[in-house]
Amino acid sequence: MVPMLSFTSLLPFLGALLGMGIAYKVKPKSPAGLKLILSFSGAFLLGISIFHLLPSVFGVLDFKPGIWIVTGLVFQIVLEYLSQGAEHGHTHSKPQGSLPWVLFLSLCLHAFIEGLPMGSENALVWGIFIHKVPIAMVLFLMIWELRSSVWIKLGSLFFFALMSPLGSILYTQFAFINSLKTAITAFVIGMLLHISTTILFESNQGHAFNIRKLVIILLGFGISYLL
Repeated sequence: MVPMLSFTSLLPFLGALLGMGIAYKVKPKSPAGLKLILSFSGAFLLGISIFHLLPSVFGVLDFKPGIWIVTGLVFQIVLEYLSQGAEHGHTHSKPQGSLPWVLFLSLCLHAFIEGLPMGSENALVWGIFIHKVPIAMVLFLMIWELRSSVWIKLGSLFFFALMSPLGSILYTQFAFINSLKTAITAFVIGMLLHISTTILFESNQGHAFNIRKLVIILLGFGISYLL
């Protein structure tokens, strides 16, 4: 039987398509709008981690999640070295003739892993949905400038959009992986903590007070608490 995905599991896929659609339609010349979206997604991800995910792993008896959280955080640092920081909204790579495979595959691996615990963490689904919008915008703008065929570009973007739902399928279909639910969730928390705090720290570079950014960040925390 072919595994079926629920609508909530497809939300990250839709978030990626939304981000790509925005990038295609708007093609932002100024980073201001993208930075506000990133600020919201960073606050939202951090709120999801603090309000929903951390209590779920620290509340499990005889399980010490600290090592898994730290491992996930360190793993994300390595991934961001390979992806040049595209997970938190920027990349230093210049347009090339072909797809930068190391960068692309590290983003796909990130998306796949963070999608694993979605089936049991409804709040995480919405966190990844929001997170996918700016990442997909950055990835689209990067890939669309390549001198590759349009089919390679579209196929790569579609493949990336599918990664988080595929992680959810694997998690729900294999009992062995499902049995590692708490460890996987703690690992993903470590990844999200690094990404979200990096986004928020980077959005505050220059230390200039920005009321719009503060409101966006507070909105991200508030909505994540209410989920």
